[in-house]
Amino acid sequence: MNKLKILIVDDNPDILDLLEATLEDEYEVIKANKGSELFEELEIGKPDIIVLDYMLPDTTGIKICQKLRNNPLFINLPILMLTGKGELDDKITGLNAGADDYMVKPFSPEELIARVHMLIRRSTISLDANPLTRLPGNISINIELKRLLNNKKKFAVLYLDLDNFKALNDYYGFDRGDRVIKKFSRIIIDCLQKKGTTNDFIGHIGGDDFVVITSIDNAEEAAKLIISTFDKTCPQFYDESDRIKGYIETKARDGNLKQFFFVTVSIGIITNLYRKFSHLAQISSVGAELKRAAKKISTSNYTIDHRTD
Repeated sequence: MNKLKILIVDDNPDILDLLEATLEDEYEVIKANKGSELFEELEIGKPDIIVLDYMLPDTTGIKICQKLRNNPLFINLPILMLTGKGELDDKITGLNAGADDYMVKPFSPEELIARVHMLIRRSTISLDANPLTRLPGNISINIELKRLLNNKKKFAVLYLDLDNFKALNDYYGFDRGDRVIKKFSRIIIDCLQKKGTTNDFIGHIGGDDFVVITSIDNAEEAAKLIISTFDKTCPQFYDESDRIKGYIETKARDGNLKQFFFVTVSIGIITNLYRKFSHLAQISSVGAELKRAAKKISTSNYTIDHRTD
């Protein structure tokens, strides 16, 4: 597995050596001792994070931050600023210039590593977050699933999908569809707070597809609560005349007019209680299979996999 790249910039050779020794086990470390070298390294390849000194021989960390934040390529690049100054005004100036975090020298290597981890994690989540729901996206979902596989712990994964959502979206327009997606995400979050654990994970694959990772003991109860809550809420997204009819009429995928009943929820629940998973593709494949089985029933429902290897 390729290491993330970290660019460290400081004019003090001792500080550079200390930074390198602290970070080289986890990261590919690139060193620079002045601003011009930093920009030369950026032309070669974009690092995943920059650890930047406040004062450099040819410029300041403030000016570098401002320049990077004005460049679309680097606007989201995490920057941790180091300085020998501890005054509040200097910290505020650095943060206002675009630094994401601030440490005063001398620093603890353990704290430095923790802050680097935090900035990378925050950056990954921010860039990966779904713009509509702000829930973690596919990158974060895969990271969480890989972590579970590596830990070899028991878990349950819920793959959630809305049926007849495209018909509602086509019939009423994207604004109405966005309201449904946002409400559905809120329902998932609220239900997991009631029936889940503090370690649960909720991700938004995209569109009307979501993922929940929870404990095996809580999986079915969470699925039942999500379904019952959504079914009670769903009619409010339809105009009164359509609620009275119980359906909408719009073009199907084949171009012909068709009656579509209210949006329902299909959930496929996968666990590693009876079978072992060695990679992500196995989990997503079984999840898709279970969702297809759940969709064969016209009402909201869930399917749980009890099969063994």
